[in-house]
Amino acid sequence: MLPEQALLQALNSTPVVDGRARDLWCDDHEVDRWAREHGGLGGAEERRWLRIARDVLQTVESGTPAEPRMRRILAGVRKVPQPSASGLEWHLEVPPERRLAVELVLAWADVKERMPGRLRPCENPECRLFLLDRSRANTARWCSMKTCGNRLKARRHQARARETPGPE
Repeated sequence: MLPEQALLQALNSTPVVDGRARDLWCDDHEVDRWAREHGGLGGAEERRWLRIARDVLQTVESGTPAEPRMRRILAGVRKVPQPSASGLEWHLEVPPERRLAVELVLAWADVKERMPGRLRPCENPECRLFLLDRSRANTARWCSMKTCGNRLKARRHQARARETPGPE
């Protein structure tokens, strides 16, 4: 299964840069690089399935149902137990071009199960990134305190300062 870091890389592959939304995965070489880093082979079909999985997970995490599209990714997939020297290992039975996309969905499901409520979109409405809150209190609100957190706090402060009447 893919690590949490890979899940966040995929979810955060559509950042806003200089006020404009970008899709880092529109570049085939970038998707192939990510795929190879995570055990994939690259190629058109693998890229297509990875983009679909990424888009579905972003949609779901943003609060919009995407069940039919997720069913398409997971169609016919089986997890099969196999005995090993260390006990039992689970193997995915999935077409090779869909394996990483399925693993991405499984990594997301694992995070949702192990860390409920901890994976969420950044609260900055101008940001398209996601965060995995590892804080003890589960109170993180921004993908980055340096960027989104400081910007929003500064805007709220400026708004309050404009509302407060000055000395006469």
